Amino acid sequence: MQPKFTDITSWGQAEILMQPAFIRIIDHIRKHLDQSTWKGTYKEVLIWSGGTSEETKAAFTALQQQLATASPEEASVIENALADIPNPYPGYLLCLQQQDREVSVDLWELCYQVCFRNYNQAIHQENAEVEIDTSLIEEDTGDVDWNLLDAKAKHLVEEIFVNLPSS
Repeated sequence: MQPKFTDITSWGQAEILMQPAFIRIIDHIRKHLDQSTWKGTYKEVLIWSGGTSEETKAAFTALQQQLATASPEEASVIENALADIPNPYPGYLLCLQQQDREVSVDLWELCYQVCFRNYNQAIHQENAEVEIDTSLIEEDTGDVDWNLLDAKAKHLVEEIFVNLPSS
């Protein structure tokens, strides 16, 4: 679920936190994979808003393919057509494999869990707004509290690896 914000201030705070959260999550995943029997790969996926039809998704894909080989004149027409239809946003999955077992973890979902206090509750309620975990932002400077953010990211990644199916 893409988060909904209460106001522009919350949006700005999320912008401050998301990239550092992503960086810390990726680093903690790397550390766990170094000591794990699980193999991890990353995969970029397209995330569509709810209710996007299969026809729209197919049209988007076809236009993207045409854009790759289009002349400058054709590209302008294709870009205008793309602007008129819903566009997905990029998602990133961690794909974990061990023998015949596979587990996928949505990295944006992990970032949301780091950055928002109520994310796990908000995803289960329609139109619920997220609440920024303001403890991750230093009150006096407005900068990221890297120690707290790192600890929260580390805890969430540890939970993933602890809860993986065992051999």
